Amino acid sequence: MAKTAQQPVLVIMGVSGSGKSTVAGLVAGRLGWDLAEGDDLHPASNVAKMQAGEPLTDEDRWPWLETIADWIRAHADAGTPGVVTCSALKKRYRDVLRGENVVFVFLQGSKDRISDRLASRHGHFMPPALLESQFDALEAPTEDENHIALCVSATPSEEAQEIIDRLHLDPAGAAAPQLP
Repeated sequence: MAKTAQQPVLVIMGVSGSGKSTVAGLVAGRLGWDLAEGDDLHPASNVAKMQAGEPLTDEDRWPWLETIADWIRAHADAGTPGVVTCSALKKRYRDVLRGENVVFVFLQGSKDRISDRLASRHGHFMPPALLESQFDALEAPTEDENHIALCVSATPSEEAQEIIDRLHLDPAGAAAPQLP
């Protein structure tokens, strides 16, 4: 008897301004999957620090990463696909989030392109001045991490569709692909 493949939990990752929230919302909406905005899971102290133009330290990030990891584990354990945004800039951060049914989707782009996007964004607590610290901290996913990388040169709608197509994702309620 064939085993039914579980649809994954996607972690849409990259530096601030790479389009994580927009692309994640489009992917989750098209698939009918649960969506968690990683920025909403930050403790108030982290938000205040970023609003003040201070980069977060690893100590600031660990509780936030654990909250995201709990969300991922709850979905994976229940067999429920989902999409969560998280910068996940360093490998050791992604190690906290990893799991059997977790796929990292790395939205990558040049500092100039992402800086332009940040400059046009309004109402977000992350100031453009912190972009440099994000690029400094960024460790691109490696071969041993379950990931795909997308260049942020297309429209968010096209990027979302590319993720769905490349990962062969199915909408909620659709039959999952069969594995031997």
